[in-house]
Amino acid sequence: MTHLQAGLSPETLEKAKVELKENPETLHQDIQEVRDMIITRPDIGFLRTDDAFILRFLRARKFNHFEAFRLLAQYFEYRQQNLDMFKNLKPTDPGIKQALKDGFPGVLSNLDRYGRKILVLFAANWDQSRYTFVDILRAILLSLESMIEDPELQVNGFILIIDWSNFTFKQASKLTPSMLRLAIEGLQDSFPARFGGIHFVNQPWYIHALYTVIRPFLKDKTRKRIFMHGNNLNSLHQLIHPEILPSELGGMMPPYDMGTWARTLLDHAYDEETDYLPESYTLSVQDLERDLEKNMSPKSMKRSQSVVEPGVLKRPDKVKSEEDNMQPLLSLD
Repeated sequence: MTHLQAGLSPETLEKAKVELKENPETLHQDIQEVRDMIITRPDIGFLRTDDAFILRFLRARKFNHFEAFRLLAQYFEYRQQNLDMFKNLKPTDPGIKQALKDGFPGVLSNLDRYGRKILVLFAANWDQSRYTFVDILRAILLSLESMIEDPELQVNGFILIIDWSNFTFKQASKLTPSMLRLAIEGLQDSFPARFGGIHFVNQPWYIHALYTVIRPFLKDKTRKRIFMHGNNLNSLHQLIHPEILPSELGGMMPPYDMGTWARTLLDHAYDEETDYLPESYTLSVQDLERDLEKNMSPKSMKRSQSVVEPGVLKRPDKVKSEEDNMQPLLSLD
């Protein structure tokens, strides 16, 4: 075992060896091979290239050197292309702070049986008068940056649960395809995290419609790890034991305290008064949203059959059963 594996338990070391093909004898060589590819992308500023940093990309791509480098390149390219998103990326930023305090994201204290960290989002908590979807995405990316420092989570990964209870159509109207695509690019294509499952619970019909819109942008591997549970929490509990879930998700733990993770990141700054968003920042977010939505307005979407079928945002005449709405279950063996 090298010093780069010092933070791993014996069980996780074995998992890294078996599942990720991580070999302590060739670890430094693996890292160097990825680093040597940087010269092929002079258009990207690789701001960090130390061993520990590159290792998380290798783990995210099961030590496939080319795929690990591609993810590393996309990580920095995404940040170059969305500069406004990463300005003042810290917990005390007004928009991020408000999102964190409303539980975007929530982080459960217990890991699942596979050692994965569980993130929960209670969608109805989104106060659109105080912060934007971009602020929520920034809060999630900031949180993941903090958690991915843990080598155990680099190997074991994450689970995401989104509870859509009481999420209104008005709130959903702010989830434009362009905004959702921005999130997909940031989380699926440009971040070195292993997501073992994304679970939707209590989702209304219009969330199914939005999923139809974004589905073409999801990798096949991601699609297979999305589960539509509807109101059937028993199917969720088959995959994640209720002993570690809060009562809102039918679990045996107390109701989730939305400020738990925010207090971890903010510490003493949690109770400090938050000023209004600076005008320059507000304008930059608005400009970003306008640019993203420029070519994805409802009118242009109607013309584009490849993006969304006609009438996708109309309420269906017949609502599918929960079994029909369920995606094929991911094997957790």
